[in-house]
Amino acid sequence: METKIKEFSAFKINGFVMLLVVGAIALLGGWYIFHSLYSLQTVLARSLKVTDFMGEEETAQAIAWLLGTLLIVVIPSISGFFSVEPNQAIVLVFFGKYMGTVREAGFWWTNPFASKRQISLRVRNFNSKIIKVNDAEGSPIEIAAVVVWQVVDSAKSEFAVDDYEEFIAIQSETAIRALAIRYPYDTSYTSTDLETPSLRGIPDEIAQALQRELQARLQVTGIEVLEARLSHLAYAPEIAQMMLRRQQAKALIEARRQIVDGAVGIVNEALNRLSNEQTLDLDDERKASMINNLLVVLTSEQTAQPVINTGTIYS
Repeated sequence: METKIKEFSAFKINGFVMLLVVGAIALLGGWYIFHSLYSLQTVLARSLKVTDFMGEEETAQAIAWLLGTLLIVVIPSISGFFSVEPNQAIVLVFFGKYMGTVREAGFWWTNPFASKRQISLRVRNFNSKIIKVNDAEGSPIEIAAVVVWQVVDSAKSEFAVDDYEEFIAIQSETAIRALAIRYPYDTSYTSTDLETPSLRGIPDEIAQALQRELQARLQVTGIEVLEARLSHLAYAPEIAQMMLRRQQAKALIEARRQIVDGAVGIVNEALNRLSNEQTLDLDDERKASMINNLLVVLTSEQTAQPVINTGTIYS
């Protein structure tokens, strides 16, 4: 379920302006302390009813009061200063309440009692581990992916999950497994020789499907998936050799089919030309013999050896 917390801009003031204000307060406080001590010493020196001990005590009290005032005003104000780098966000939390996010790069000042949590907005890569899973045909395969992602909502990333980077790792593995079981590893053919979708056959569509799957799972964390592609795809070692022979057999069958189609076309063209040009008048038996010889020559893997018939001794 999606969290109700959404990112919004936090209260902030230019840090250099506040630095001048705090500096002015510190200088004014220092001058006031010096002036108060000087005035106090003058009064004590002219008074006949106050002893030296009492004068020192009142002086100490005045110094403590003024220093306490500076500590209350100046030092807490210093903790309110912070800087933001490009492609970085600072999440502000005040006594457990989300106070907003600062995305603008620069030197800023905000509520000095608010805690500041830094989140990177840079584009980052995640390389998943190679995992073993069964594809749509039940064959064990090894698969891995690389995910390009970026934080777009710092509030969701900070408060929706404990650790959004670990969340990305776990959900990426889950999405890869869910994708792998929906498609076969290799291209398969139906009875009509139409190619069916496969992990190897449609890489662009597989990448888009993986991106959509990941985005749906990471939406709650304020993460945008910029790209997701398979970085590793192979049969599991225990069946790799057998599947290699299967692929070779498929390739051989397709090559043979193409050779036979071409040879039949050549034979048909040769017979049509002989018939149209009336070069030879062949009966059905001789046509069958000619077709057989041409197909043997055209589909043979070895070079045909010509045989010259010179007749028999009885001719």
